[in-house]
Amino acid sequence: MNPETVLSLSAPARFQLEVVEACTSTNDVLKARAGALSDPYVLIACRQTGGKGRMGRSFFSPDGTGLYMSVLLRPELPARDLPLLTPAAAVAVCQAIREDLGVEAGIKWVNDILVDGKKVCGILTESALTPGGDVSHAVVGIGVNVSPPEGGWPGEISATAGSVLPRFTPGAREKLAAGILRRYLALLPRIKTLEFSEDYRSMLLYVGRGVELIRGGESRAATVLGSDRRCALLVRLPDGRREAVSSGEITLRLKEDDT
Repeated sequence: MNPETVLSLSAPARFQLEVVEACTSTNDVLKARAGALSDPYVLIACRQTGGKGRMGRSFFSPDGTGLYMSVLLRPELPARDLPLLTPAAAVAVCQAIREDLGVEAGIKWVNDILVDGKKVCGILTESALTPGGDVSHAVVGIGVNVSPPEGGWPGEISATAGSVLPRFTPGAREKLAAGILRRYLALLPRIKTLEFSEDYRSMLLYVGRGVELIRGGESRAATVLGSDRRCALLVRLPDGRREAVSSGEITLRLKEDDT
């Protein structure tokens, strides 16, 4: 990973960049150092030994094939708007994959990026508040499988994991990192106005299809209708009621009929 290439391709975005060979988790490292760093500060690792996903899951982070990046921010947002940092990042990642690498990608609500039906990217945002309830900082972690790992995916994710590109391509990770950062940092001032939510809606997968909505250990059948201005998932339940869902996750139903 060449930091000079990332910086040059990211222009006109302005940020501090650090690239390391390995770390436990880029999110954990930036959280621990947040008090001593100015923002935006970007940490990229060539591999992670303790990569993290949502809901306590791990994120497989082998050497040389993925982009493992976290961005430290001190956004001028109320605490209620912090969750919007994640879908905004999803928009930036999806746009970069499409426009910079020429690969069709879409967003699986709320924070996964899919290519050919396989997960190629996960996003994890972790934030801290001051004792008075104001936003202290946020760390947005972005993990992208740019090319397949040597030896293939571990068994537990072999059916669901994929990569943006079918084979290793020199310079692809730097190009993707720069494209994501350039777009994401440009999006941040627009989060308050929710302007990015239309882009999020246009990239959303499974619209009109049956899914299982999983929240709090419970699963319900639903049909995806789209997303609202705050990127909540709009669904229709089997009894015809419509609902805006702001937390949880979805999986595509094996039988893809409407509910």
